[in-house]
Parts: sequence; C-alpha cells; structure tokens
Amino acid sequence: MKAIGYRACLPITDDDALVDLDLPKPQPGPRDLLVSVRAVSVNPVDVKLRAGALPPAGEARVLGFDAAGVVEAVGARVTLFRPGDEVYYAGAITRPGSNAEFQLVDERLVGGKPRSLSFTEAAALPLTSITAWELLFERLAVTRTESGPGKSLLIINGAGGVGSILIQLARRLTGLTVIATASRSETIAWCREMGAHHVIDHHASLPGQLKALDIAQVDYVASLTASDRNLPVIGEIIAPQGRLALIDDPEVLDIAPLKRKSVSVHWELMFTRSLYETPDMIAQHQLLGQVAELVDAGTLRTTLTDEAGPLTAANLRRVHALVESGRARGKTVLTGAWDR
Repeated sequence: MKAIGYRACLPITDDDALVDLDLPKPQPGPRDLLVSVRAVSVNPVDVKLRAGALPPAGEARVLGFDAAGVVEAVGARVTLFRPGDEVYYAGAITRPGSNAEFQLVDERLVGGKPRSLSFTEAAALPLTSITAWELLFERLAVTRTESGPGKSLLIINGAGGVGSILIQLARRLTGLTVIATASRSETIAWCREMGAHHVIDHHASLPGQLKALDIAQVDYVASLTASDRNLPVIGEIIAPQGRLALIDDPEVLDIAPLKRKSVSVHWELMFTRSLYETPDMIAQHQLLGQVAELVDAGTLRTTLTDEAGPLTAANLRRVHALVESGRARGKTVLTGAWDR
C-alpha cells in the first residue's frame, strides 16, 4: 500500500523529512478495524515525533493520528462496526499512523463519522475533540450543567486545534463564561466565531485585561501552550481551589507556588487510554459518538480551516511546516491521493 513516513529526524525544509513509501497492506487483529483512509489532519504530536523520535535503523515510521475513512475489514472479535461503515478516529501513538492508504485501529478508539460532514470535515475533529472533552469534563471535572455566579474558564491559545473545539464545548454545553487568548486579528476573530464570550491578548497583561472585564479571578484554566512561561501569571489569576489542566510538554513545571491556593493540576494526554489499554478504553468510542451527535444536531461544528490538497509527501511537509510555525488556526486537512 502507499504511505508517507520518515526514516530520519530532519528539518521539514528537507525533501527527505517525509517521503513516499510502499508498505504491505496490514491485516486486522481480533479487535481491529482495517480502515480505507479518506482524509487526515496534522497535529502538533506529528511534528514532535517527526522531529525527535528516530525510527529503528533501516525502518520508516508512518505518522498521522486524525483520520476519517471507510471500514474495509474487521477482526474476529469486532462488534461495534462492520465493513462499509464510515468512521473517524485519532488512533494510537504506538501503532502505524493514518498517513497511509490503509490503517489498523482498535474499534474501541473509533466513532461513527458525523453524517452531516464530509470525510475532509470530519478528519479535523477526532484528536482535538477527545483532548478537549477529556480535559474539560474529566480532568477539570466541569459538569454539563456547570454555572454558578461568575464561574469562568480561561483557555490559553484558543485558536489552535484543541482550543477551537474546547471553546465550543464549554460555551455550548456548560454555563461557564469562556475567555480565550489570541493575539492576531484572524485568531481573535476565530475564537469569537467558535463562541468565546471574551478574547484577550496573551502577549499583554492577563490580570489587567481580566480586570477590565470585571473578572477578578478564573475558576478553571486550560493551558494549551507555554505552560511553564505562563505559570506565574496563572498562579496570580486562578481562584483559590481552582483547577488547572495542561497538554503541552514543559521540561520543568514548578507548581509549588500554587499550594497556597490549593490549586489542583491535571495533565491531559488523549493517548493514555490506548497506551495502557485501560479498562475504560471504550470511553473514546463513546465520546466520539457523542461528538458526532452534537455535530449532526448543529451544536458543534468542524474546526476545518484549510484543505491542503491530496496526501502527498510534499503537501504533508507543507502542513507540518505550518503546524511547526505556531501560526495555525483550527485544523488543516489532506485527502487521500491514491486511486480507489
């Protein structure tokens, strides 16, 4: 089968950073779906792995986590899907990825594609939806009826992939006041379009801007980037007994100053369930099903902002470069280039 991967950790400007591959077509294990991949999107995890996770000598690694496609075959113990079903999912970090003609994925990580979306529109959603949902409802423990006087959520980097869906979930499924950070005119407009009540500039004083909104402190903080640099100001603006959740990878995070306020700190990694095959692994199947229902009901919308053309090595390198730049807004999607 056709695929795109890498053999060495190279700058994305190098033509060999991502290359075309010809690999054997995989065969499903007992709980696997063999999916004919129709569209994929790129996430920061793709960029981090390509830049720093060297494949074994003489081998190539296929990346790609977000995908939408059609089930071609199923394993002997599969009960949730059958051939011909349209699906979307984010896969597992320990298995070959979606930048390929076909991919194996455990059925417990897969949801039925929203009926109202194309494959391209659906491929923008899985990884960020899982991350945002788990962060909001599991890590921060916000309830679907969360309200209360002045309860608020600050989302640092609201215009990225996770921020885009997190704003929607918090605005449409809870009673929280949603404040997002952004700095460029297009990202500020995007956060407002996603539903943020307020958008403030993360390059300016966050306490000052919150004070101007008559928000003295925030109850919840979702730190989606630069958590180590932002921690001092987070400690200043978060309410006593507040909750902080983060998804990035700071080398050091000194949370000792948060003790005085009894702030709880939570990590979110959507791959945890699949990495450890936790007993509740099927929760991601259920979660994606709920997201699909909300999309089809018009409550949530795709975060697709750009279609980058067919899935070729050159186009994939271009999208990796965009994600690396830190200037991405929403999600960029590529479609399968191979003959069907």
